Amino acid sequence: MLRTALLALLLALCTLPAQAQVQGSGASFPSKVYERWAQAYEKDSGVRVDYRATGSGEGLKKISARAVHFGGSDTPLSASELEQRRLVQIPMLVGGIVPVVNLPGVAANRLQLSGELLAAIMAGEVLRWNDARIAAQNPGLALPALRIRRVVRADKSGSTEGFTRYLALSSAAFAERVGASQLPHWPGEVLAAEGNDGVSAALKANEGAIGYVSYDRVVREKLIGVSLRNADGQWVAASDQGFRSAIRHSDLAAQGKDTASLLNRPGADSWPITLTSFVLFDARPQRADSAAMTMRFLYWCFLHGDELTRGTGFAPLTVNVQSRLSARFASVRAQDGGALNYQLF
Repeated sequence: MLRTALLALLLALCTLPAQAQVQGSGASFPSKVYERWAQAYEKDSGVRVDYRATGSGEGLKKISARAVHFGGSDTPLSASELEQRRLVQIPMLVGGIVPVVNLPGVAANRLQLSGELLAAIMAGEVLRWNDARIAAQNPGLALPALRIRRVVRADKSGSTEGFTRYLALSSAAFAERVGASQLPHWPGEVLAAEGNDGVSAALKANEGAIGYVSYDRVVREKLIGVSLRNADGQWVAASDQGFRSAIRHSDLAAQGKDTASLLNRPGADSWPITLTSFVLFDARPQRADSAAMTMRFLYWCFLHGDELTRGTGFAPLTVNVQSRLSARFASVRAQDGGALNYQLF
């Protein structure tokens, strides 16, 4: 009897998932890529990495409390904030936020909206899809008389901050009435959902809905993206090429400024709502072993992440930006001032 019970206990323990050796939390925007990197890294190193898509605000909160080994955020911290929180910040990849609709009979990228009109819609100033202002930008497109239902994030989100920054750049009225933040107060009635995946699900479930999600989810889930008019006056659909164009026409490429805005950049192909996603980790870690393990994973992503980013709906950083940033790992020191070994196995 005792032997049988012990055998059952051992079998149960064997089926429990292994504890992650590196734990991350934060932005849902790049989460699918981070999960892909983590799976490949575990095969290479035997080290398990677990990343939870909790939203940028929660990611910053957890890494600031040292509750995780690294945090993900789509909103860069200033130099003074990094110093105050004793964090190192590194950009990892670039992607886009895409307005998405659920409109019967409207195909992907057929609906065209200027930034100013999109801002008016998201501020609750345009109530139905057959409004004359929408029709004027979409000649020949049959627009239903459905009520517009806005779907937004319920959590603090870097995606929301990037999206609302773009809307505020496009419309002074939106900037004054709503503003740019991770969790804005949206006028009127909205549907609120957790994370990019929650917004996707709410969009699918509600005819007449409009919301915003990461481009990779648009591709993977075959959502109906909206075309936007970019800074060059061109109507463009979201694409990897559009993200790379935004990088080329920004201070990220020209000056190596890794916190440079990629919103509404010049370039015929540039996607107007392009964002950089960052990771944050401890600049003066208490435990050198776990910090080195974390940095080794992130450094591996720098070296091998490019090929794994292809086909994900994201664009990697340029090689010159990566080479410059790789030196930032060396700035991390243990409590005794010693350097950490983050070189790969």
